[in-house]
Amino acid sequence: MESETARKACDVLIVGAGPAGIFCALGLLRSGAARHIVMVEKGRAIEERFCPKTTTGVCVHCDPCRITTGFSGAGAFSDGKLSLSHEVGGDLPELIGTEFAQEMIGRCDAIYLEFGADEHVEGVGHPDQVADIRRRAIRAGLKLLDCPIRHLGTERAQGLYGRIERHLVEAGVELLFEHDCTDLLVEEGICRGAVVCGPTGTCEISSKETVVATGRRGAAWLDELCERHGIAHESGPMDMGVRVEVRNEVLDDVNNVLYESKLVGYPLPFRDKVRTFCQNPGGFVSQENYDGDLAVVNGHSYKDSKSANTNLAVLATQHFRAPFNRPIAYSRQVGQLVNMLGNGHILVQRLGDILDGKRTWREELSRSNVAPTLADAEPGDITSAMPYRAMTDIIEFIKAVDVVVPGFASEETLLYAPELKFYSNRVVMDGHLDTTIARLHCLGDSSGWTRGLMMSSVMGLLMGEELAVR
Repeated sequence: MESETARKACDVLIVGAGPAGIFCALGLLRSGAARHIVMVEKGRAIEERFCPKTTTGVCVHCDPCRITTGFSGAGAFSDGKLSLSHEVGGDLPELIGTEFAQEMIGRCDAIYLEFGADEHVEGVGHPDQVADIRRRAIRAGLKLLDCPIRHLGTERAQGLYGRIERHLVEAGVELLFEHDCTDLLVEEGICRGAVVCGPTGTCEISSKETVVATGRRGAAWLDELCERHGIAHESGPMDMGVRVEVRNEVLDDVNNVLYESKLVGYPLPFRDKVRTFCQNPGGFVSQENYDGDLAVVNGHSYKDSKSANTNLAVLATQHFRAPFNRPIAYSRQVGQLVNMLGNGHILVQRLGDILDGKRTWREELSRSNVAPTLADAEPGDITSAMPYRAMTDIIEFIKAVDVVVPGFASEETLLYAPELKFYSNRVVMDGHLDTTIARLHCLGDSSGWTRGLMMSSVMGLLMGEELAVR
């Protein structure tokens, strides 16, 4: 006999406890709104989040992955970089204006500082050295974006978000962990809440306002809901690439001056946008797992623990045109092909081997100056699975970066794959962050409007303050 569906009610239901959802709750609380807030999260509380690989040495495929799910989302296990410029972090400034976006970045940054973020800002105070790097970038046909960075550090980010979690609980926010949202309750063009499934069964949560902030991990799920309930959305871009790892000595000048070099180019022959992203001086390459046993590469940087290497992503952006409108499915297919070649592991290959048209062997890695920080990555041939267009974009861009950073395109430079960024098709909304379904709001990376911790936080804080006056 099937168990009866439980029911509960609240004023504001937030699906997803990543930065956007967290700052939405903070925005409501700081505005003095007397609201019953329920936050639903697929993963665990931050104090229960740990990756077993730190003791086992190998990924044990937690379901869901403890690196990408849980309170603060992937932010708790990322390197925790807060980009302090509106030029970085997605397209939200198009919706709210660049000056207002910059103002909101300052306000969110103040909140992070309040909860213990490092007061030091990277990438400021070296005008002459920055000018020299910019000259080299111009010579290479690349654009250097100025973006001050507040670096939390992976281990300290967890402590900071832990303090925010306790603050929300003490303020009366109801946090439901290990609860998976399976559907929205939409009637006659109005969202009435959501259906969630937790350890004790299924529950229908009715709410006056519903906020979906499920991050990159929830991008495919949100696209499906948009189709199911007629939530207007537009086809978005797809970012596909590799994580590059070099010795710290190669990037020392950039690391010491900028900490993170945000370079953008449009290399021949396709003129696609290619960019660097998430640079981790002295960092470690890591693996993240998504639903369907998809292994994706990422990178971390700790405050107190350093490696001999620096890693960063090189991402090629592609825009698909009608009739195709499934960029996430396409990305997943590519990622699964790469995983297949690596027998379920992340693939790693030396740049010199790619240019020579051969795979990389483990004994060759052992003789290299660059020792992989992802020890269980499988040496192989990335080009056998990555699309020709994306691979060409990446190689030509790496050659251009070598003009800015000599040695970046060394034969021993390591490329890990797949590095995929899952952004939802962009949800149509107005300046008040309202979607085409009344009382439904989509925030953060799952909305397709933001990319990264800071801009997701900005969108969340705006939403909370907006809901506080309704």
